[in-house]
Amino acid sequence: MKSILIIGMGRFGRHLASKMQELGNEVMVVDKDEHVIELLSGRYTDCSIGDCTNSPVVASLGVENFDVCFVTIGEDFQASLVITALLKRHGARCIVAKTKQDIQEELLNQLGATEVVYPEREIAERLAVRYNSDNIFDFIPLTTDVAMYEIAVLKSWVGNTIQGVDVRKKYAVNIVAIKHGESVRPAPGANYVFREGDHIMVLGNSSDVFKLASKS
Repeated sequence: MKSILIIGMGRFGRHLASKMQELGNEVMVVDKDEHVIELLSGRYTDCSIGDCTNSPVVASLGVENFDVCFVTIGEDFQASLVITALLKRHGARCIVAKTKQDIQEELLNQLGATEVVYPEREIAERLAVRYNSDNIFDFIPLTTDVAMYEIAVLKSWVGNTIQGVDVRKKYAVNIVAIKHGESVRPAPGANYVFREGDHIMVLGNSSDVFKLASKS
């Protein structure tokens, strides 16, 4: 369990707070809009009304005691920057800030953000990859070149084992899980026999995975 501070209760902030609480973390939510906090007070035991662009407000939150502080005010460029700077000044250990612009991302990093997230860009990239190929269903980027992809099993693989196909040597990817319907089999053994309808979770360079997916 972690102690989480989320500043900004827009859509992104509310979804983040809800999931963090669902995962068993202690969550404090802050927003300058009194009406928003009133609506959320029944869901979170620790809610605060405050304008976090003011240093005394940030100081009063005890930000140094939180494991992670999220700044989810991507729409207000200036407020996002000021709040990130104040969190850093008051001893926040980990600051994750949302952004909507490249220049904002650069400035947030310079001001001390531990990580900057760009939800719109990340969603757009995932959608582009998914719909670029009929055989790619999802992906999780790890670096600019490496990712984990969910792709349909090749028809020629059905009935063969992982070892028999020699996936790693022939295709330069690693199979980390097999998904069939709602069931997932992590780290399948070399003797796993591919079935029709299998989806394989593969880890590798994007270029290698695209070549593999094009063969389906």
